[in-house]
Amino acid sequence: MLLLVGLGNPGAEHTNNRHNIGFMAVDEIIRRHSFGPRRERFNGRAAEGRIGNTKILALKPATYMNESGLAVGNAARFYKLEPDDIIVLHDDIDLVPGKVRVKRGGGAAGHNGLRSIDSHIGKDYLRVRIGVGHPGDKDEVERYVLRNFPREDMRWVEALTGAIAECLPLLLGDDGAGFMSKVALLTAPPKPPKPKGPPKESTEEATEPCGPAEKP
Repeated sequence: MLLLVGLGNPGAEHTNNRHNIGFMAVDEIIRRHSFGPRRERFNGRAAEGRIGNTKILALKPATYMNESGLAVGNAARFYKLEPDDIIVLHDDIDLVPGKVRVKRGGGAAGHNGLRSIDSHIGKDYLRVRIGVGHPGDKDEVERYVLRNFPREDMRWVEALTGAIAECLPLLLGDDGAGFMSKVALLTAPPKPPKPKGPPKESTEEATEPCGPAEKP
């Protein structure tokens, strides 16, 4: 079994916050891959399903972000899972909006949800970092991530969470590079067609024969 965790804050007032994009991604995975009903378990809301041959428990902690590790630790202990069996999807202000990166281990980079999980299970789990951008001022970070995505941003957010859900089998198959590439491909804006230039003038009269020049 794999434990798939989305990070966010509970409550309707936080639903569309930038900090909740991990919740949004897990909701789309549950929907797209037809997981079972959600139940209150492990201090969170959980749903079971399969993607290919992999059994998955998708979990959204019901605690606030800074106590996310409580739910993750409870589920990991119940199923006797190691950090290698755990994938966490979370917002990342150090990535531009819409960028996705996969990383195993490392520091929390100021993310309270990751810091809490680290304290319960260690650092060697897989992180799917989902870029939400930076406000440009470190003193504004907390307010920025706790604000809703602007309405015009929700189009790329929905496209991105859909791409993550669609490409997840690649990540489960230990192809992190393929997962990132395919997500980027699915969410990249289409390239504009190349403009057609003016018609080229005929050069038939100026063309010399390919054979050797005739002697006078």
